[in-house]
This record gives sequence, C-alpha cells and structure tokens, in this order.
Amino acid sequence: MQKTDLINALAEDPHSYLKEIKQKNAAKVIGFVCSYAPEEMILAAGALPVRLLTATENPHRADLHFQSYGCSLARSILDAALAGRLDYLDGVVFPHTCDTIQRLSDIWRINLPQTFFADVVLPVKLTSPAARQYLLDVLQKFRGDLEAKLGAAISDAALQDAIRLYNAIRRNLNRINELRRAHPGLISARDYSDWVTAAMRMDRAAYLSLLEAFVADREQAAPGHPASRAKKLVLAGGGCTTPDIYGAIEEAGGVVVDDDLCMGTRYYEALADESLAPLPALADRLITRPVCPAKHAGLTRRADDLIARVRRAGADGVIFILLKFCDPHAFDYPYMKEMLDRENIPSLLVEMESDGQAGGQLQTRLETYMEII
Repeated sequence: MQKTDLINALAEDPHSYLKEIKQKNAAKVIGFVCSYAPEEMILAAGALPVRLLTATENPHRADLHFQSYGCSLARSILDAALAGRLDYLDGVVFPHTCDTIQRLSDIWRINLPQTFFADVVLPVKLTSPAARQYLLDVLQKFRGDLEAKLGAAISDAALQDAIRLYNAIRRNLNRINELRRAHPGLISARDYSDWVTAAMRMDRAAYLSLLEAFVADREQAAPGHPASRAKKLVLAGGGCTTPDIYGAIEEAGGVVVDDDLCMGTRYYEALADESLAPLPALADRLITRPVCPAKHAGLTRRADDLIARVRRAGADGVIFILLKFCDPHAFDYPYMKEMLDRENIPSLLVEMESDGQAGGQLQTRLETYMEII
C-alpha cells in the first residue's frame, strides 16, 4: 500500500488502526477533542494522544443527552462513545473551548467513566498579562494529573523529546502547505486533510517517517508539476470532517492553496521554542499559535490573519466551511466576511453537518462561485 493510501485508509477507519496499535504496543490511548490539547504532555507520559473526530449519520444515542442545537461533531463523538466504538480509549482530555465541548465534558463524565479524565481549562483572553502564568499553572496541574492517573513520571527530558518530535512533524506539515501555495494542485485537498488528520491519530514517530518521505516525494515532483488554471482558494472554518467537500471544490474548478482550519494550519503552524524549559515552551506556543474563535487575541486578529493568508497565497477567494450550530465560528463569520468585502475578496459560506455529503445543490453553488470570482 502506498504511503498516501495508508493515510487515506486511516482517515476512513481510524478505530481499527488504534485498536491494533494498542494491542501491539500495549500503549494507553488518550482521546482529546480540541487542537489546544497539550499533546506533548500526553506523549511524554507514554500514551498515544488521539483526536476524536467521528461522523455519525443518526446520533440517536447522543440526542438523548444533548440539545438539538449542539453541533453534529460533538453529538457524533458522544454517540460513538455511547455505542462502544471508542472502547479502546483509556481516558479523555477536554480543553475548554466552546460551550458545547464543555457540556460534552460534563455528559461524558457522568455517562462514560474512564481510567483518566481531565478538563484543561485554558485562558480565553490570550492577550491578558496573566494568561501565561495561568496557563503554566494549568499545564503543571495537568502534568500531575497525568502522572497520578497513568502511573508514569513525566520528566523534563521526556517532554523535550516530545516537543522535538512534534516540532519536526509541524515543520513538515508547514512544508506541505508551502508546496501547495507554490504549486497549486500538487497536493490534493483531500490528501492534505488526511495527512493533517493522521498527525492527530497515528503513532507519532511512525507518522513522521511517512510524512518526511511524502514531503520528499512532493518536492521532487514539484518542478515538473503543470501550472494550474483553477481558481485558487483559502478555506476557513472549524473542524471539517466531511472530506467530500474537497473533491466537490476541485470538481467545480477550484484548488485549495491555504487554510485557516482547526484541522489545518491552526493545528500545526506554530512551533514550540526548544531553547526554553518544557512547560514555558508549551504555554508560549498555545498562546501565540493561530487563534481559534473561542479565544480572544484582539477584535480583528482572525480576520487580519485570514486576509494575510489570501494575499500571501495570491488566492482568488475564500470558502468558509462551518459546522451547523458551531457558535464560535458563526459569531465570527459576519465580521470576517465584512472585512473580506472591504478588501474586495469574494467569499462563500458553506454550512455542513459532520456526516454531510456534498450533493448537487452544493456543487451548483460552488460552480457558480467559481464563475463569479
């Protein structure tokens, strides 16, 4: 099986892989629900951190516990857990981000007792003078909780090793993003998405080996890659668990050259400073990384960053991919669209469910948008 085929297969069925690796390596598997989770600390404790991303067509089990306007991603994760599809987990980490994830944390704790359960209550106002010290205290507590529950001491040396490994992964993912900006179409949007998602699920050392080989292959192919005549696009939004959307965009005549997605650049762009002690390095990274709409770092920070991405990539427009009932992104969208309009950057809003399919109506909207821009 080719490397990309393996990564695509993992995106389709992560559960089989995770059950196999747990049995093979006798490793604990710790789930997390947000890209603000301090994964390096979980890895340094000897466990495998796994981003929980599931799609359930009819999350009827979760609907007994969740309000109908909870986002489909949170409802699908809960439904998978209640159905026993996540029974390989030894624990779950809930960084407090949006209100829905905080309620998912409460519901999970009541209905799904785990070996390890942690709420990581991160600062919201990242520009506050107290944010860094508060975050350091949170990380220190999380370190102690991991050690107590998993029975493994987390040394500074183990944390430094984990930081170096994650930084190597992030550098390579950044290189992939550079390649798709410089050579549109060299890496399909679906392949890119699957590689980023795999970074949150696979054994990290094994993943890095595959990733480095893939980057080397794409760098070798880049000089001979034909120039793309497709419309260059930047995607923005939250967690897109509907891979059909990527093929629909390309079929409509677009090519994705950059993104501001929770499961894209916001996950990997910022590196931890390896010259610092481990906890300050992790705290600084979480504060300075591309900001999520559930955090505050200035009134126009996210729109400014998005406009800069569009300019840097020479993109023709922006497509917002929002999960229905995702409050943080829904609140962000009007002002971000307004700022894009001021800069004469055309945009399109696509609302999806986590299990949604890219049907004919969406295809027509995408094709119309490509003609306009």
